[in-house]
Amino acid sequence: MRASMIGLSALALVASAAPALAQEETKEFTLTGSAALVSDYRFRGISQSGKRIAAQASATLTHSSGFYGSFWASSIDDYVAAGADAELDLIAGYSTTLSGLTLDGGVLYYVYPSAAKGVNTDFFELYGSVKAPVGPATLKAGFAYAPKQKALTLTGPKLDNLYLYTDASFAVPETPFAVSAHLGYSKDQSFLTGGKKYLDWNLGATYTWGAATFGVSYVDTDFPKGYIVNPASGKDMAKAGVVLSATYAF
Repeated sequence: MRASMIGLSALALVASAAPALAQEETKEFTLTGSAALVSDYRFRGISQSGKRIAAQASATLTHSSGFYGSFWASSIDDYVAAGADAELDLIAGYSTTLSGLTLDGGVLYYVYPSAAKGVNTDFFELYGSVKAPVGPATLKAGFAYAPKQKALTLTGPKLDNLYLYTDASFAVPETPFAVSAHLGYSKDQSFLTGGKKYLDWNLGATYTWGAATFGVSYVDTDFPKGYIVNPASGKDMAKAGVVLSATYAF
């Protein structure tokens, strides 16, 4: 299995709490960043860190026009992408708000810098989402589509991959607590999905204290037991589990 994941979730929840980012503003640009530790890096419900702690970091530069560029990085287990021990996501996109709806879209390129030479591991996805407040809650729906690429198959012809998801979040008024829920569907049978269409979901809660955010989430998929196994540890990478996170914004 190979990671992807603002996951997309990197930019979305993917089984850890979304960080609240501190900002340094200039006249036209806003710079945000964060560093995090998670007890397990889950991408669309599947562990990318071998059920072990992962270190993560991100930075985003946003222009006042709505265009932005960012990176997101995480440590991963070497079974994910031909021996690689890190994932680097490079993102370019555009976001705007129209009639209360926040529209966001762009392209995300997944890079595995330390993967074995001669192995196709890097690939890109197109993504888009729409988000809106509904009473005290926020609802979001989105997609990530990876066009046909060699990296999405072990053997045979190039494959593509489509991921659909919806998120809901609620910040408890006058408290530092928030809760969230996620449901995703991987429609295609590429290397990204272990060759099987599947559902993933999670329920989470966060507590924010100054620039720090602490989170806990329950993550699961509908994969059969033992379908995706880490060859080194023998652990089931898609089995349900609790993920803890600690994020610091700067």
